[in-house]
Amino acid sequence: MFERKIFYALTVVALFTAIAAYFVKHDCLAQAPKTHGAKPEIPRYGLGRPAAAADFSKHDYPVGPKGSGLPKGRGTAAQGRTIYMQSCVACHGLKGEGTNEYPALEGGKGTLKSDKPLPTVGSYWPYATTVWDYVNRAMPYQNPGSLKPDEVYAVTAYLLALNGIVPEYFELNERTLPQVRMPNFDGFVPDPRPDVK
Repeated sequence: MFERKIFYALTVVALFTAIAAYFVKHDCLAQAPKTHGAKPEIPRYGLGRPAAAADFSKHDYPVGPKGSGLPKGRGTAAQGRTIYMQSCVACHGLKGEGTNEYPALEGGKGTLKSDKPLPTVGSYWPYATTVWDYVNRAMPYQNPGSLKPDEVYAVTAYLLALNGIVPEYFELNERTLPQVRMPNFDGFVPDPRPDVK
């Protein structure tokens, strides 16, 4: 048995040696010719197109914790319920309780320090503006970024109302959203390391 393993190992080494010798013989590993001062030509494969600035605008995340970058818009939980039922309920459940594959959005208060923490909009997120930003960029799962600002304000209001953070008819907009105080606002602490800004 030991002799068979040695035979296989030697066969593999011989195979790699033969492949390397072929590449050396046929100059496949030779370096590209040096161009004196000129830029080397970049190979073109005829696929795609050069990226434009508009391609990156979808991935701009300008909304800060204090509301910088929020667009104009408005919505209430009552309006958000309709959008939630159309776009969110399949993954997150009728009342934001979550499903086997997708997280709960409601509940979890007081569980973060327990053996079974339930991080939700109401128990974990420190800023309402972050909820808005996440919904805006990443939801609904099957078509992220497709909601208009008014719809994002409405869905965010609905999620906050589900968690008892705002009343059902409280209007969220670019001025009122940053003023919403989340239950876990004090649950995060600044990073004291000098190399972190």
